[in-house]
Amino acid sequence: MNKNVIRVAAAIPGIPMLINGIGFIATPEETAKSLGMELLTGIGLSTQLGDFTSFFIGTAVLIFLGAFKSDSKLLYAAALYLGGAAVFRTVAALANGADMATVLIVVELVLTAWICACAFLLDKKD
Repeated sequence: MNKNVIRVAAAIPGIPMLINGIGFIATPEETAKSLGMELLTGIGLSTQLGDFTSFFIGTAVLIFLGAFKSDSKLLYAAALYLGGAAVFRTVAALANGADMATVLIVVELVLTAWICACAFLLDKKD
């Protein structure tokens, strides 16, 4: 497979990450609802918006830089965050009584596998 095709494929998961990150800045209520949340108030709102914006934009930056530079380490770092979200959503359900966010967990796992596969393929091209 062509290295540039792999790089483009690797960048694709960064698009929804960036959209969510920008959404938490521009339309936080709609973006939160799309992820099954209501906006908090006060310091909780600051934490919610700051942390989620950082998560989504930071993950998007890692994905885009990893794809642009053909750097599998950056892609694996992004996959760590996405995969971690799936793991800790599951822990939240099992240990703390949160609803099981099955659809979101599946999406996170699929994107994690996608990014890891692209990182692996990029390593094989070097």
